[in-house]
Amino acid sequence: MNLLESKLPKVGTTIFTVMSQLAEQHKAINLSQGFPDFQPPARLVELITHHLEAGRNQYAPMAGARELREAIAEKLRSLYGVHADSETEITVTSGATEALFAAIHAVVRPGDEVIVFDPAYDSYEPAVTLAGGTTLHVPLTATSFAIDWERLKSVLSDRTRLVIVNSPHNPSGALLTDDDLRELAALLRPYGCYLLSDEVYEHIVLDGRHASVLAHPELRERSFAVFSFGKTYHATGWKVGYTVAPRALTEELRKIHQYLTFSTVTPLQYALADYLRERPDHYLSLPDFYREKRDLFARLLEPTRFELTPTRGTYFQLADYGQISSEPDTEFARRLTIEHGVAVIPISVFYAEPPKSTLVRFCFAKEEQTLRAAAERLRDV
Repeated sequence: MNLLESKLPKVGTTIFTVMSQLAEQHKAINLSQGFPDFQPPARLVELITHHLEAGRNQYAPMAGARELREAIAEKLRSLYGVHADSETEITVTSGATEALFAAIHAVVRPGDEVIVFDPAYDSYEPAVTLAGGTTLHVPLTATSFAIDWERLKSVLSDRTRLVIVNSPHNPSGALLTDDDLRELAALLRPYGCYLLSDEVYEHIVLDGRHASVLAHPELRERSFAVFSFGKTYHATGWKVGYTVAPRALTEELRKIHQYLTFSTVTPLQYALADYLRERPDHYLSLPDFYREKRDLFARLLEPTRFELTPTRGTYFQLADYGQISSEPDTEFARRLTIEHGVAVIPISVFYAEPPKSTLVRFCFAKEEQTLRAAAERLRDV
């Protein structure tokens, strides 16, 4: 029997799984993988229990429960002035990762080129590869993690099928602005390509405001926008997200979605619909909630030799360890976990061609006592 030829020969276990396993093995404080160590809102959990007991336990509609899609449409109108049709433009998915995969496969064909900006989330390129496309990596600027417009202009062509952006940006915390979206629209105007906007941290904007592609009329006509309830409600394990796109793009996305998961966990959808309407103050208060955690973590690390970079969004903090060591970031992250009991993510894993860098990523979506305990260990590094 011939050995199976891998469809993803360059892909192994993700760094997030590797570092979390290493943290567990060495009883380290896990500030690597991006998940909170606190609970979702108690009222939301009550609503899930209610819908479980009310018998909402069979398949939800393929596109998502009507009540949830309508609640999402109301939120988009309220926050961004966007009028999305809940029947034809909003699709509930089993996590944002599924939404990203479905959007990529809805439009990318063999031979197409897809542009991503490094450092980039690691799920983009494998989905492009499986669709038969080629991923072109355009590095963001070294210090501000902004789009280098001249470099983007140099790689755009008639072969470009899709451009993927992410704001607030993981891992840097940088934000796209309205001016950035106008510049992006101008550059894409001559090309018949699509835009995939990963906006899963939309509510975790710590300085400034979130600029959604949905609020830019020209970009919206060619865009999939992807969102995550897991990030918003401190429940990454629930894996509920959604995508918003024009009708024609949504029709193609749903063709993929129905054969990936068909539908998403039913009682969660009805509970989220209720909670969106009942407690909009939750997502409106997230910037203050996470800003306090970011600022606390920064103060706690002041006595250390780590130098923090500005983070305007997400619950991630990049830190430069150049005053501590010159070793590669993967080796430093591993040693920090094993010898000092704090797990982080090396930033090189977000690049196709990693620059020379001494940056690692911390997750500060943790209880205060967790952050204080981690900082105490980091002061000894």
